[in-house]
Amino acid sequence: MNTKEEHIKNRTKVPHSGAEGARNNLYPVFLKVKNLQVLIVGGGNVAEEKLTFLLKSSPNAQVTMVSPMYREGTIALADKFGIQRITKKYTRRLLKGKHIVIATTEIPAVNEKVYADCRKRSILVNVADNPPYCDFFMGGIVTKGNVKVAISTNGQSPTTAKRLRQFFEEVIPENVDDLVQNLNEYRKTIKGDFEEKVEKLNEFTKGLIAKKVEK
Repeated sequence: MNTKEEHIKNRTKVPHSGAEGARNNLYPVFLKVKNLQVLIVGGGNVAEEKLTFLLKSSPNAQVTMVSPMYREGTIALADKFGIQRITKKYTRRLLKGKHIVIATTEIPAVNEKVYADCRKRSILVNVADNPPYCDFFMGGIVTKGNVKVAISTNGQSPTTAKRLRQFFEEVIPENVDDLVQNLNEYRKTIKGDFEEKVEKLNEFTKGLIAKKVEK
């Protein structure tokens, strides 16, 4: 095996975690949902919960909802943020132009159809409370200014994610955004290439962490 082949093999090798299924292999990303089209199928409690979660993190999210009927709370929330509501049953035509779909109905057959329709069109889909029918999960999120921490339990325990979110909300200081802004300004003053800037910032922040640990 030549050097190039060895490099590719090592790069693609996945570390073994021990027990099968004991590792969270999800890849976390932060989406600019203001640039994407999101469809929520359903108008009940779960739909309202998913919409609340989405808008709390991204108030400018581009969302459309479809359902034969909506709860009053869901209507109020949707109207407050200018969310389009379509009062009809789900059809696959509604997937046109959509990038992300969240299915929340109480009818498993409908949710599974939404999943199948999305998979055929390569659209990311989440079927609420049904991990096998999810391309992604909506985990716990902590936001402090420009700092955002996302928490996932691999779809195993939303309650654990909630408790961890509450923990991080308490331990991460409210003024952490000041640190981010100051470091950003400091970064602009550093000379050199990208690697040199990263090295200098790493050295600087090591001191901050050491002071935190000493306390």
